[in-house]
Amino acid sequence: MTESQSDIKNSNLSKIGVNRIEWALKEMPVLRSLMTQFANNKPLQNIRISACLHITTETANLARTFVAGGADLVLCASNPLSTQDDVAAALVHHYDIPTYAMKGESTDVYYQHLNAALDHQPQITLDDGADLVSELHKSRTELLVNLMGGTEETTTGVIRLRAMANDGALKFPVIAVNDANTKHLFDNRYGTGQSTLDGIIRATNILLASKNFTVVGYGWCGRGIAMRAKGHGAKVIVTEVDPLRALEASMDGFQVMPLMDAAVISDFIVTATGDKHVVDISHLQVAKDGCILANSGHFNVEINKAALEALSTRIERPRPYVDEYYFEDGRRVCLLAEGRLVNLAAAEGHPASVMDMSFANQALAVQYLTEQYGKLSNKVHNVPKEIDEQIALLKLTSMGVNIDSLTEEQSRYLSSWQEGTN
Repeated sequence: MTESQSDIKNSNLSKIGVNRIEWALKEMPVLRSLMTQFANNKPLQNIRISACLHITTETANLARTFVAGGADLVLCASNPLSTQDDVAAALVHHYDIPTYAMKGESTDVYYQHLNAALDHQPQITLDDGADLVSELHKSRTELLVNLMGGTEETTTGVIRLRAMANDGALKFPVIAVNDANTKHLFDNRYGTGQSTLDGIIRATNILLASKNFTVVGYGWCGRGIAMRAKGHGAKVIVTEVDPLRALEASMDGFQVMPLMDAAVISDFIVTATGDKHVVDISHLQVAKDGCILANSGHFNVEINKAALEALSTRIERPRPYVDEYYFEDGRRVCLLAEGRLVNLAAAEGHPASVMDMSFANQALAVQYLTEQYGKLSNKVHNVPKEIDEQIALLKLTSMGVNIDSLTEEQSRYLSSWQEGTN
């Protein structure tokens, strides 16, 4: 493959990338089985796919699965800081997959790469945050005629796509991979929980035990972060706007309070909401001296970076991925990874074992879209229950775990209403 078909940072990193990709595949038994199945059956023969995903070792193995199934695939990054440059090099020079991604790319280059992926004239899109689908609908509408459907990987993207569908703007069906039980109950909780703390610890090397650690948002990602921070010995605080989630956090043993109150005492504040400016100027004005801010929501809008800069008299970078903002009153606040996804910018993202299920959903959802072409309405659809259960069973088998089955008598009982108290 020629360099003109891709845009990556350093071709010489290819061998390192291959080694890491193969290492990750060892922890992805479900995807390995699908890769073999796809290679034998070629369910995606000559289907053009454009995928906007985090360019990680796990994504590389998903890409290999699609190619094994016969797909004509192009990749671009879904975040300017999430690309692993050795993986991008391996994708291009070892696996012959066109890739447009460089860690640290500017916003302009990021959108150039999105459009390079769209130049592929995709029949199916894969998205992580809905930037590719948004760009397609706003700037590349001439390509909509090709579209069979798409998939969406993350909560933020599903929210955007449902908004598009509600406005009547979505012009092709999209499968909400994020909402599959074998995705969000595991990837969002266990993957985000571990990888977020991994990113924070790598970036700061600060002990979490005894620290006041505030998690903003108690969705599945927030649950995972809170659980793992508690495991490190931190004193975890949860802030929420949803009364049911706040109640759940309280009953899970976490202290719940408004963020204005938490900011005064927090050593760490980590956002995981999918919303804008959840850490705003009012919180920064009262933040504890030395407070460390990190974001584990998809976009870099959860922490009001412009307000942080406006309050600061100087900014220093004492460590990679750590920016110290000094305020006029002598306080300092640290922002990790420029407010972007800390688990992917400062670490390596989710462990391969949990992405195994997430990307199995992606692979099977894409196959489902091709089989259902012309039958699905232009809205956001759930992953079929049969696919979810298939992935769970495959994962259990790979773990050596066996489960029971209902007897015929039990199945009849559950489907009837006549039998009650004896």
